[in-house]
Amino acid sequence: MLVTLNDLLPEAASSSYAVPCFNVFGYEDARAVVEAAEEAQRAVILACNKDVVDFYGVETAAAMFLSLGKQSSSKVCLHLDHTYEEEIVYQAMKAGFTSVMFDGSQLPLSENIQRTQQVAKVAKALGISIEGEVGSVPYDEGRDYIKSIYTEPEEAAQFYLESGVDCVAVSVGNVHRLTEPVCDIDFARLDRIANSVSAPLVIHGTSGIRDEDMLKLKQSRVSKFNIGTCLRQALGHNLRAYMNKEPDKFDRIYFMQKVMPYVREEALRNFKLLG
Repeated sequence: MLVTLNDLLPEAASSSYAVPCFNVFGYEDARAVVEAAEEAQRAVILACNKDVVDFYGVETAAAMFLSLGKQSSSKVCLHLDHTYEEEIVYQAMKAGFTSVMFDGSQLPLSENIQRTQQVAKVAKALGISIEGEVGSVPYDEGRDYIKSIYTEPEEAAQFYLESGVDCVAVSVGNVHRLTEPVCDIDFARLDRIANSVSAPLVIHGTSGIRDEDMLKLKQSRVSKFNIGTCLRQALGHNLRAYMNKEPDKFDRIYFMQKVMPYVREEALRNFKLLG
């Protein structure tokens, strides 16, 4: 069944568990994630990032993933990840996304608040949840224009109070698209943010965070972890291995059926870690 972040995150923020938000890139990995959610009997967030929207288009991506959410016995939120253009956010709302992220993190704080506020008004009118970001979570590769700026607690508090968002993504040492867990999380900064902001907090770049740190983070007001690179590794590495092993095979579905269990297992590992 389809839900919004508001159906999932407030309880998680005040409890000792968190909800995984898996970045999915096609039908097969999305289906594997939903199957894992059903096996774990947990809610899940399916996230589409800029690469997915640019490749499929908003409406096609929505149609593909909404069908999985509607048919699932688990609660499924369909979330538009980092999006810098209001026009695309509004397209996603119209197409059926139940949650969106307008990312104004590269803007001055006042402009981030002002533009996010306008998107939030539309989202709330439509019953759609909205995420924003203060500070800027950098990328290990792929988006060199994204800054690396730690979140300041005072700015996070102002942003939440004035922007109208439902949850706040923070930068506390986390990094997007790391292939190994090497991040050093600034827990003291996170504590100051949590004491200043009553909203559920969001961590991006989960694949780069050590398991022991994730266990500590989920005890805080962090209620949503964005997870992508480890799933892409599970699919990509195993797909390459199977294709090299069977060079005479060329059917897409044949190979995808081989690798989907690895994606499902990686998703289940994260469900267990965050449960």
